[in-house]
Amino acid sequence: MTIGDLTARTVELEGHDGDAIEAYLALPLDTGPAGGVVVIHHMPGWDAASKEITRRFAANGYLAVCPNLYSREAPGAEPDDAAAVARANGGVPDERLVGDVAGSAAFLRGRPGSNGKVATIGFCSGGRQSFLSACSLDLDAAVDCYGAFVLTPPPDEFPLRIGPLGDRVGDLRCPLLGLFGADDQYPGPDEVAEFERSLAAEGKEFEFHSYDGAGHAFFNTDRPSFRPEAAQDGWERIWAFFGRHLSA
Repeated sequence: MTIGDLTARTVELEGHDGDAIEAYLALPLDTGPAGGVVVIHHMPGWDAASKEITRRFAANGYLAVCPNLYSREAPGAEPDDAAAVARANGGVPDERLVGDVAGSAAFLRGRPGSNGKVATIGFCSGGRQSFLSACSLDLDAAVDCYGAFVLTPPPDEFPLRIGPLGDRVGDLRCPLLGLFGADDQYPGPDEVAEFERSLAAEGKEFEFHSYDGAGHAFFNTDRPSFRPEAAQDGWERIWAFFGRHLSA
């Protein structure tokens, strides 16, 4: 896919229960109808890294938006501060997350350059939320990048009040791509294998890839956990996956 010019800005869209939430919108320039991608940010929040990923999709020809899932907790706050408030509240409630992603998907479908197809992608906590969205909404594809606590609850010391989603596997409505680090603990290889078996048992369309020598957040270029070879292969798989499922 050819890298192209783009435009990006902060916008307001309608999220769960009609709430107005801020979001980061990135659009390709000089392109025909294209698919859309809702980028679900990681637990550290609506930060520079999440916005960079959103721009990356636009540079590769997709309409992309990243909703600020912490808009209500700490409006106008810096990402670290907003994330601290969200953690103190136990994270983003699942019902509200689904509503915010639904509003984001509708926002993309309403853009003049949309071909009507929308996918989600999420990293870390966003990986779990991408899967949850794909079980709850009519999407065309979903990507889970090392999403933890899909099948197991968080340990007691984790600042999250969320439940496992094992009973939702049969509800998956679209193809799913999963990218994981073989050295990760959350999710560990055993949970990834169990997730894979559950999807296969339900006859779902999916593909999983695990990378040796990679742990959690191996896509994140700002962290010591970054693994260039795994990230490059992961991005190639993402482009191929979206190329198949988001084309007009």
